[in-house]
Amino acid sequence: MPEQPTLKRDLGVWGAIAIVVGTVIGSGIFLVPKTMINNVGSPAMLFFVWVFGGLLSLFGALTYAELAAAMPEAGGEYVYLREAYGPLFGFIYGWTQTWVAKAASIATLATGFFTYFANFVPVLETVLWRIDLPIGPHGGPLEIRYGQLLAIATVILLAIVNYFGVKIGGGVQVAVTVLKVALIAAIICVGMFLGKGTFSHYSETIPSVGGASGFFAALVAALWAYDGWNNVVMVASEIKRPQRNLPLALIGGTLLVVIIYILTNVAYFYILHPAEVGQADRVASEMMRHILGTGGAAWVSLAAMISIFAALNGSILSGARVPYATARDGLLFKGLATVHPTHHTPSVAIIVLSLWSCLIVLTGRYDDLFNLVIFSSWILYTMTAVSVIVLRKKRPDMDRPYRTLGYPYVPIAFVLVALALLAQTLIDRPRESLFGLGIIIVGLPFYFYWKRRLLVQ
Repeated sequence: MPEQPTLKRDLGVWGAIAIVVGTVIGSGIFLVPKTMINNVGSPAMLFFVWVFGGLLSLFGALTYAELAAAMPEAGGEYVYLREAYGPLFGFIYGWTQTWVAKAASIATLATGFFTYFANFVPVLETVLWRIDLPIGPHGGPLEIRYGQLLAIATVILLAIVNYFGVKIGGGVQVAVTVLKVALIAAIICVGMFLGKGTFSHYSETIPSVGGASGFFAALVAALWAYDGWNNVVMVASEIKRPQRNLPLALIGGTLLVVIIYILTNVAYFYILHPAEVGQADRVASEMMRHILGTGGAAWVSLAAMISIFAALNGSILSGARVPYATARDGLLFKGLATVHPTHHTPSVAIIVLSLWSCLIVLTGRYDDLFNLVIFSSWILYTMTAVSVIVLRKKRPDMDRPYRTLGYPYVPIAFVLVALALLAQTLIDRPRESLFGLGIIIVGLPFYFYWKRRLLVQ
């Protein structure tokens, strides 16, 4: 019997860091400050939310680093949950990531990409087709815009790039991540050193939602901007020296993102009043318009598009490894476990995930999509963080090249805040939250069907 093709360890440490930084920094930093300031009302509170969300993400990265170094396999959280709780919980992760969390994340990034492209081609915001049924955002009619077709084309293009090899996809990731970080650094420098701003903006306030609802709504927006720090563990079986490089990428990449986000917001509010940020759909463009005029705004839109392009590429590169790993264990459609004999990529999983993401692009606007992603993702993050503690008890003999700094307090703190976030999101966004839970429940009959097939083989 001929040897079956397998995934190859072609990604080095810089490729791994580029997946973390490049996937995390996408559309969020350019779009969510409006949502955040309208929920918390003051720059001081907004900065607190950014720092809080950054620390929460760092605690998650510290926790995941132990798991990733101990079990450097394709699928990331799927593997950790399977080992900690059994195949059912691994399946729930694989199923939810495939059909909700990762697919909706890709769709959200693609939607952000066309939102910025519309600065150059306004017709992209024009409605092409309207369905007068309550199936669109907020239960309203569904409107299909020309820009959504562009978003779909972008997803398909990157699916093709990643189909032809992780080395190619990783090379693209490194290049566009370096470019995007340089462009964001330039935006920060222009804002702080060339703009005629004032530090008095930081003490101003605007009417806001406020209270716990406002805080958690702003935190959801910040966590969407931070989302993706875990993506590198999904491609663990394709990273060289994973015991060393995975913890380095997780922790170092997450810290770099936190610093970039704080500095970017410092520049935003140095130039703009909080009220201006609260009205700006594209806050970085608005800041540059104040400094350099229309040309500056267009330049930022280009930078945002490059940033989102990198995040999209990283999400497709990493996300396809989850359905691949789940199917490899017989708990998802068998074809998703196919490895291309020449390119050594999970080719069918890349195609299916990308096409499903394209369908989700048609279902909603940016805010609705990122709320859908956050709720389902943080259920899984919470379960994974707990698995660090479970596996310390269940498998004390496991080789752990890296151990979580601050254990057990770091994972416990992460879990407690995550549970509060989930509860508040369920209250504030019941439609999106219940949809995410519904997808999990719908998957259970499939699990028992595939599990039964495994038993009779």
